[in-house]
Amino acid sequence: MIQTQHITKSFGSLQVLKGIDLTIREGEVVAIAGPSGAGKTTLLQILGTLDTPDGGTLIINGTDTSRLSDKELAAFRNKQIGFVFQFHQLLPEFTALENVMIPALIAGEKRQAAEKRALELLDFLGMSQRTTHKPNELSGGEKQRVAVARALINKPAVILADEPSGSLDSKNKEELHALFFELRDKMRQTFVIVTHDEQLASDADRIIHIKDGIIDNNE
Repeated sequence: MIQTQHITKSFGSLQVLKGIDLTIREGEVVAIAGPSGAGKTTLLQILGTLDTPDGGTLIINGTDTSRLSDKELAAFRNKQIGFVFQFHQLLPEFTALENVMIPALIAGEKRQAAEKRALELLDFLGMSQRTTHKPNELSGGEKQRVAVARALINKPAVILADEPSGSLDSKNKEELHALFFELRDKMRQTFVIVTHDEQLASDADRIIHIKDGIIDNNE
């Protein structure tokens, strides 16, 4: 479902990724682990088409992303890739429901259909009583559930998460991790998660260890 071939990336004279070959299958929860500076976040940004590799190939759902124009790539990213960040990145002026709807509206979905799916997702995630609340009225765990709903709204091929539980307390962290696996089981959702959390990594279907810009071992 996702395949990379010899992905390389440098920033100035520093080579961060030194040839990443990787295959991720549909319905997997894959953790990317490794020390700080190993290249984890850079790899995640390239997998999410937010950054361009210096060399190599990225194929997502059969599409070679290097062959897409900037406009085509933005549309592809919106449809095929969901993102969950450490600090949720919700827009403060919008309600939970509106935040979830935004990617669907950007994709050209009619407002009524976008709202219907957003409400369904928020209900599934236990947030049906919080749809009209703005981010400053939500707890940390609730904000991340809204962020997960937003990531799911366009039925993406993969959700990429960068330290998604890094800002949460233990209870909310456990609930978020359980949610990822519930989505995997019930929706066949694929997750690629950069994490320092040893418990989340150990629960994943597979751990990809990166060290000094290369895959150290693939469990």
